[in-house]
Amino acid sequence: MHQIGRISPAWVGACALLAPAALWAQAPAAVLSAPGLVAASSVNGADTAWLMVSTALVLLMTLPGIALFYGGMVRRFNVINTMASVIGITAVVSVLWFALAYSLAFTPGSGGFAGWIGGLDRAGFAGLDVLAAQGQVAVSHIAPHVPESVFAMFQLTFAVITCALVVGALVERMHFGALLLFASLWLLLVYAPIAHWVWEPGGWLAQLGALDFAGGSVVHINAGAAALVCAYALGPRQGYGREPFVPFNLGLTMAGTGLLWVGWFGFNAGSALAADGRAGLALAVTHIAAAAGALSWMGAEWLARKRASLLGLCSGVVAGLVAITPAAGFVTPRSALLIGLIAGVACYWGATGLKRRLGADDSLDVFGVHGVGGLVGALLTGVLADPAISGVQASFVSQLVACTAVLAYSLAMTALVLWITSRVTRLRVREAQEQVGLDLALHNEQLGH
Repeated sequence: MHQIGRISPAWVGACALLAPAALWAQAPAAVLSAPGLVAASSVNGADTAWLMVSTALVLLMTLPGIALFYGGMVRRFNVINTMASVIGITAVVSVLWFALAYSLAFTPGSGGFAGWIGGLDRAGFAGLDVLAAQGQVAVSHIAPHVPESVFAMFQLTFAVITCALVVGALVERMHFGALLLFASLWLLLVYAPIAHWVWEPGGWLAQLGALDFAGGSVVHINAGAAALVCAYALGPRQGYGREPFVPFNLGLTMAGTGLLWVGWFGFNAGSALAADGRAGLALAVTHIAAAAGALSWMGAEWLARKRASLLGLCSGVVAGLVAITPAAGFVTPRSALLIGLIAGVACYWGATGLKRRLGADDSLDVFGVHGVGGLVGALLTGVLADPAISGVQASFVSQLVACTAVLAYSLAMTALVLWITSRVTRLRVREAQEQVGLDLALHNEQLGH
């Protein structure tokens, strides 16, 4: 039986060696713009309304989307723990986003660190509570036409779902308390810096010209890399590869997929930060890529296994959605179709052939779908982005550098965060707890018969 000990510092150091030399290069100078105040009359009502709706849609992707999607795929005696993990992460990430992470991710920062991490000007949402009745409203320099409170909440939902996605790699064997501590540290040490690099105008990857419309690198490559490290660190579940792990209810997974598909319109179209033509195009290409991903995964599965499965169709939908995410505001519908078709096949391989080669019990294929799909989408953005749509010239080299940097940093820092967590508490449940199931062992709850 696999034994879980503490993570060795040597292993953390080995992961750190993966970080590219570019990470230690001189950071760019801080941008001149910063969050501030504008006249309340300058806020765009339509854009604000759309971003508020998008915020609700993206939160819907996690609660209940991810909870149902993952909960349906685990075994019956771990469903409650899986869902509790998702809602627990949502709560702790929300509080930490308010307290620190938003400011670290979306303020310019200062000095030599400006390109790497933001400052503390917005810690505790400081300055966001200026009321329109006073004739002014706080706005972000990234979206000066909507209240910053709305922008901050929209970005919160991205942080929440990124952390929640990692749960799929470690279900059925990680202590609940250890998971919440890990998610807290990971948000501050991994997610916030990467979001700053890519989405803050002064971030070093943004300055490099890397394109990520809605989170191909920040969300999916990042979560996929973290999931892979967690799977290696925790080790395989008892019986993995020797006994069938029967999903509890694929109907729940299908319902979760539907919520993800619908919520993804807020994820991608909302990232236009306006109710405009780009948002409309992002919505259209999102749907096309999702459908194409489902069909190509189904085709690959049919050729390989002589059948099509509901789980495969659901996975293909998510693969297409993941891959179009970085490209949604930059590509034509025809390119979206191509991205979805490629992603379905690539992610099918990621969840089967690549998974076998890696040898990690990534329980619900987070790396195979989100990691691989994010890489496919981000790299294809460098090839297929249309300047007539994006207004910028894409660079495959910039995309490759961004993918490599995010992947390496997330691998190394996730290992460090797990090591820190293991110094505080035990990562994996005991063998007897795993056998009885985490629902009873950790929560003293179980599903009815």
